Amino acid sequence: MFLVGGLLACFAGYRLFRLVLGMFGFLLGAMITTSMYGESGAWTLVVAAIVGGLVGAVLMITAYFVGVGLVGAGLAALVLHFAWRAVGGDPPTLVLVIVCVVGALAALSIARYVVVFGTALAGSWTMMVGAGALLGDTAALAAASARDVWVVYPLDPLPGRWWVIPAWFGLALVGVVVQLATTTKTARRKARKPAPA
Repeated sequence: MFLVGGLLACFAGYRLFRLVLGMFGFLLGAMITTSMYGESGAWTLVVAAIVGGLVGAVLMITAYFVGVGLVGAGLAALVLHFAWRAVGGDPPTLVLVIVCVVGALAALSIARYVVVFGTALAGSWTMMVGAGALLGDTAALAAASARDVWVVYPLDPLPGRWWVIPAWFGLALVGVVVQLATTTKTARRKARKPAPA
């Protein structure tokens, strides 16, 4: 599921944004609810995952603009985190909140590009985790089977592997190029169609 969801998000995230929001909403909702239950019984975790996943999917699909704002806030938090590494430690909570609010507002003003970049980044990482898990990589298997969302989308992805971040951003860049090329062609075709008489 990680590999398929990542492929769709990375290369067709803008065209399928509501579907992608639903898939990621389901995954995030399932991960958050199951992480709250800890070491409960198997059926409790399954029910929590399904209910949390459905609630997450419905919330993300029905709240398109909230989704765009969240993508912008998430991208802003990611940039702040990488920039703050030069200083060391974690950024102060107030700075993080301000940067996320500014990111959300900026995202709403340029929604198309934020959706393209955000889905390409999230999709490329999800695809890498899914592909690694299928190939038997222990870190990817741990991330794909984890109940904690911060293991799947860690702030320090796969420590000790220098190639992961360049590969992630390289794959995301390819996804951005593909999405912009396909959505631009679609917009041009719609603009060329004559209006019905």
